[in-house]
Amino acid sequence: MNKPISAAPRKPAPPKPPMALTEALVARTMRVVEDAGPTPGMIYMTDQDYARFRDEILASAPAGPLKLFAYGSLLWKPAGEVRGGERAVARGWHRSFCFTVQRFRGTLDQPGLMMALDRGGQCQGMVFEIAEPVADNLEALLRREMTILPAVNVPRWLWVRTEGGMSRALGFVVDPANSRYAGKLDKQAVAATLASAVGHWGSGAQYLFETIRHLDACGIHDRNLWQLQELVAQEIGRVHAAG
Repeated sequence: MNKPISAAPRKPAPPKPPMALTEALVARTMRVVEDAGPTPGMIYMTDQDYARFRDEILASAPAGPLKLFAYGSLLWKPAGEVRGGERAVARGWHRSFCFTVQRFRGTLDQPGLMMALDRGGQCQGMVFEIAEPVADNLEALLRREMTILPAVNVPRWLWVRTEGGMSRALGFVVDPANSRYAGKLDKQAVAATLASAVGHWGSGAQYLFETIRHLDACGIHDRNLWQLQELVAQEIGRVHAAG
């Protein structure tokens, strides 16, 4: 009687190298920046605007718990209470440093870049449930993600896939018609901005570092962000060596 052929044991995956962008390098980009307040010429959202967006989202929400797709800073600072956490993929979108900011992680003199979901590809992230009271927690989320009209980072119902199948979750995507949309930028240009721009929320390098660290904790590897952190580390070293 022939013995069954056993499958060869799988080789363990090689350990991932440590990030080139370290906490020590991030610390070099940090400095105290006073919040300059509302950016001149911008129209800031009012309580009525937030209530309108909140009510429109609730009115269009699918049945069941209201789900949130987190792909960046919402992984560690969701604003409002969320529950659970499940890995998910949003197809047709990718995370990208694609819009400029003159506040928060940049200034008027040295604008920064922030992430949003942009068209194309796919994005791995996490799906959370917005906890009760849903309306209050949703509005807290909107107040964190949106400050100016017209909004550059807009809420949208996305189709996401989890182990349980397809469902809809709220995500924030970039409006390519907005004047602050930067489009597809060269990675070196993005790295140079993240290595130098800083606002009262912190630096762009810190934002990148924390995003990768929290994605890693969720078992998610973003190849583009990994390449970017290497370039940012090199840029920080170059700038400070020159200084």
